[in-house]
Amino acid sequence: MSEAFTEDKRARLKRWLDGGKASLHPLTFPQRELWETSPVMVADKTNTICCLIELKGAITAQDCMAAMQHVVNRHEVLRLSFLPSKSQAVQMVQTQSKPVMEFRDVPSSSARSEAVDAMAQETFDAPFDLVQGPLYRVEVLRRSPTDHVLVVAIHHAIADGWSLGVLVQDLYAAYAMVLLGASGGLPPVPQSYMAWGAAERALWQPELLVKRAEFWRTFLDGSSRLWDDRADALDESDRLQRRIAGVSAELGLAVRELARRTSATLFSTLLAAFQIALSRWTGVADIVVGTPVANRARQEVRETMGYFSSIVPLRGQVDDSRTFSDSLRSVHQSTMDCFANAMPFAELVSALDPPRLPGRNPIYEVRFALQNQPVPDLAVAGFSVRLKIRATGTPRFDLACEITEEGDGLEVVWLFRWGRFSQSEIEDLHRLFLAVITAVCASPDSRLLI
Repeated sequence: MSEAFTEDKRARLKRWLDGGKASLHPLTFPQRELWETSPVMVADKTNTICCLIELKGAITAQDCMAAMQHVVNRHEVLRLSFLPSKSQAVQMVQTQSKPVMEFRDVPSSSARSEAVDAMAQETFDAPFDLVQGPLYRVEVLRRSPTDHVLVVAIHHAIADGWSLGVLVQDLYAAYAMVLLGASGGLPPVPQSYMAWGAAERALWQPELLVKRAEFWRTFLDGSSRLWDDRADALDESDRLQRRIAGVSAELGLAVRELARRTSATLFSTLLAAFQIALSRWTGVADIVVGTPVANRARQEVRETMGYFSSIVPLRGQVDDSRTFSDSLRSVHQSTMDCFANAMPFAELVSALDPPRLPGRNPIYEVRFALQNQPVPDLAVAGFSVRLKIRATGTPRFDLACEITEEGDGLEVVWLFRWGRFSQSEIEDLHRLFLAVITAVCASPDSRLLI
C-alpha cells in the first residue's frame, strides 16, 4: 500500500466521520477474543461462518435485493468493517451500505447436490477484506424457478450461530414486505450491537473482573493440557475436519429421562458422559473443555445480529470409584458455578496469563457444545425457508463435539485436527461416547466399567 493511497483513505475516512456517514467504536469483548486469544489471524478464512438457506417458492433477483437491503439497514454489523490502530482495531459502521448478493444457476446434472456443495464452497473459501468490508456475502443458487439455495458466508467477528437464525427471520419478513408493497422497512432492533458493546464495557469494571478472575485462578489451578505442548504454527494439515454422527431417538429419549430423574440439565448429563469418554480415550482424568454461551440473556438483544457469544471453561475430574449419578451431581454443580462466574474470555486469559503456544488456545484444547440457538423453519402457502448451519471448522481448538437436538435423537458433529487425529480415531471416540451414554442410562447408580 503506497503512502499516497494511505493518505487518500485517511482523508476519505475523515470526510465520512465529519459528515456523519460513518462512526467508530471499540471492539466488543467477544471480538477481542478473536484478536487477542485465537491461534489464527482474524483475517484467516477459517473464521467464516457458513450456512445454507433452502428456499422453496418463486422468487426474483430484484425482490431478493430489496429484501436484503432492508436487513442491511436494520443490522449495523452488515455495514461494518475494522480499522487498524496502534493499540487495538476499531469498528467502523457506515450509515448506509448496499447489499452484497449475487445470483447463479446450478448446472443441470444428475449430481445437483454435489454441484451446490462445490459452488457453496467457493463462496465460503473466498477471504474477506476486514478493512474494506462488508464482512458477509450472499449468493443465490437457482436449481429451478421455485427451488433456490441461499449460500451465506459471514465473518465470525460480526456474527455467531444465533445471528444466522435472526438473518433468516428478518430476510423472510423483509421479502414478505416487498411482495406486499409495504412502505418503510423493518423496525429497528431494540438494542443495536454497538449499544450492547458499550453497555458491556460499562458493566465489566475492574473490580468485577478482579473478583471473577480469582474464581478462575482457583478453579483452573493445576490443570494441564491433554496432549503434548507442541509449539508449531498451524498449516493446512491442521485445518479442522468434520464427521457427522448421531445418537438414536431411543438413546436420545433415555438420556433426557436420565437428566430429568437426576434434576440435571441435558447439557450437564451429556457433558458428564463426554468427560468420561474423553478420559477413557486419552487416559487423562483431569478434563478441561471450553463451551460457548449465547450471551443473550437480555431480551432486547435477541433480535440483533452480531458476535455476542463467549467461552466458559469447564473442568471435570473423572473418578472411576464414583457412580455416574454422583459424578453427574458434581458436574452439574461445577457447571452452574462456572456459568455464574463467567467473564469475557479475553479478560480471563489476560488475568491468568497462561503460556502462549503458536497455534494453540491458551486455556483449552477441546470444545463441547449443546447447540441451542434458534434455527427457524418458516413456511406459508407456496413459500418455505429452511436454515442449515455448517460447523465452521475454525481452528481455535484441537477437537470439538457439537451436539444438536434432532427430534428425539441427537446430531453429533465432531471437528478435529487432521494432523493430530485420524478419521478412525474419531470414529472410535464416537463409539465410546455412545457406549458411555448407553451404560449410564441403563445403570446410573453403578460404577462405570467401560
